Amino acid sequence: MIIKNVSLDIVCGITSTLPDTELPEVAFAGKSNVGKSSLINALMNRKALARTSASPGKTQTINFYNINDAMYLVDLPGYGYAKVSQSVKEQWGKLIERYLQKSKQLKAVFLLIDIRHDPSANDKMMYDWIVHNGYQPIIIATKVDKLKRSQVQKHVKALKQGLELLAGTQVIPFSAETKQGREEIWKIMDELLFERS
Repeated sequence: MIIKNVSLDIVCGITSTLPDTELPEVAFAGKSNVGKSSLINALMNRKALARTSASPGKTQTINFYNINDAMYLVDLPGYGYAKVSQSVKEQWGKLIERYLQKSKQLKAVFLLIDIRHDPSANDKMMYDWIVHNGYQPIIIATKVDKLKRSQVQKHVKALKQGLELLAGTQVIPFSAETKQGREEIWKIMDELLFERS
């Protein structure tokens, strides 16, 4: 897809009513410091569309980015590291769950996992939760540039085992630095849009 225009159209907080959009949606979930904002910026070819932050947990709302008036890229709140109270984390959890259950336009969920580390209990819980809500998440293994090329397959295998991935689940190694994986992610999103048209 050639990106002609991108805008942050809708921001939903804990108390917001979720929008009933007309466009297909793809959602991105991941731990607070997994590089979600960097991924979104890389996909959009923009430097600071999604705010990256030294302090994880910047995304505390569901952000709907309108791409070419053709689709929404939906950025879900990061889980895990954010320095917030348990009650706020639970509210974010409910917000994400509400979105996964209510969205009529959601075509796919991408789950970001840092390839350098074994998946955390939170990662496993998020994966199971997405599956439980009827989606087969596509896994994006971020920060692949931080590994030697010879290590990548070993780490992908550990990630698959740690999440107990369903057979046939796609795992895409990705780097915001080198843009490795960007084309593959776009190809999947384009196919999802193409299905609809």
